[in-house]
Amino acid sequence: MESETKTMATATDRAQLPQVTEPRNPGMPLDLDWVMRQQANTSAIERRAASISGRRSVKKEYQAAWLLKAITLIDLTTLAGDDTWGRVRRLCAKAANPVRPDLLAAMDMPPITTGAVCVYHDMVETAVDALRGTDIPVAAVSTGFPAGLSPLHLRLEEIRESVKAGAKEIDIVISRRHALTGNWQAIYDEMKAMREACGDAHVKAILATGELGSLRNVARASMVCMMAGADFIKTSTGKEPVNATLPVSLVMIRALRDYHDQTGYRIGYKPAGGISKAKDAVTYLSLIKDELGDRWLQPDLFRFGASSLLGDIERQLEHHVTGAYSAAHRHPMG
Repeated sequence: MESETKTMATATDRAQLPQVTEPRNPGMPLDLDWVMRQQANTSAIERRAASISGRRSVKKEYQAAWLLKAITLIDLTTLAGDDTWGRVRRLCAKAANPVRPDLLAAMDMPPITTGAVCVYHDMVETAVDALRGTDIPVAAVSTGFPAGLSPLHLRLEEIRESVKAGAKEIDIVISRRHALTGNWQAIYDEMKAMREACGDAHVKAILATGELGSLRNVARASMVCMMAGADFIKTSTGKEPVNATLPVSLVMIRALRDYHDQTGYRIGYKPAGGISKAKDAVTYLSLIKDELGDRWLQPDLFRFGASSLLGDIERQLEHHVTGAYSAAHRHPMG
């Protein structure tokens, strides 16, 4: 039990310490030669992805430690057409207290929080007010989410309005048609304008990888967005037929590694959509640790875009404490 407590405390204490401040990515001029050198060996990528998910999972106190870490990396999200102010307030309450106090007490753990709360623009002020007194940032999906097909000047104004309402992070969507037609200059110009509209708020560029047609396009779009100043690159809106996958993640995080090697700037990564099971969260954390190292396992460089993941993690933590699984309704989001 002593080793178990020490393992979990180490994982969570790291999440609670003030994070090292990375120099913000200033972007760079579009280097089309570098962009066009981005390739993707699909069969090799799929073999590597299968080797991660096929490994034996961590168990017992080690699994609990990884799951507690995962909670601190979640962008707890509600992006439904029937969102209400009450639902958003309840979600914010869950973000501030994501694990039942009795479970934390049983593991001798201090309080933890999620990484952020992610909502539509119309709910930003409500979320900011509900999270007052915490350090949890509000992220807003902007730029005509999820399709990103509204006029550019309206997309930029939506960003400015979300920042004015108190959003500290902005999740934007790129114009997929430009990636599909190879118009990388257009993606760069739009991304750069969106970064400028964000001001001090950090910007996550959503690639909607399920609609880009190929892993090569995913690699090139990732690089272009980083060159234009993205603070994070994100897989999906969660609204596409195919969202976050391990092969796509491998392509994107290797682009992150390449960009860091060449420029010295670390860019964050956010898989989103379809990650709803605790075992999937551990798999993604393992992939990040293997490919990028421990530094990327902090909220300023890694997030899960998820709404139902937290509930399953809390169920797994209860099993760790009690030896029995509980019903999902015992771990509501609000």
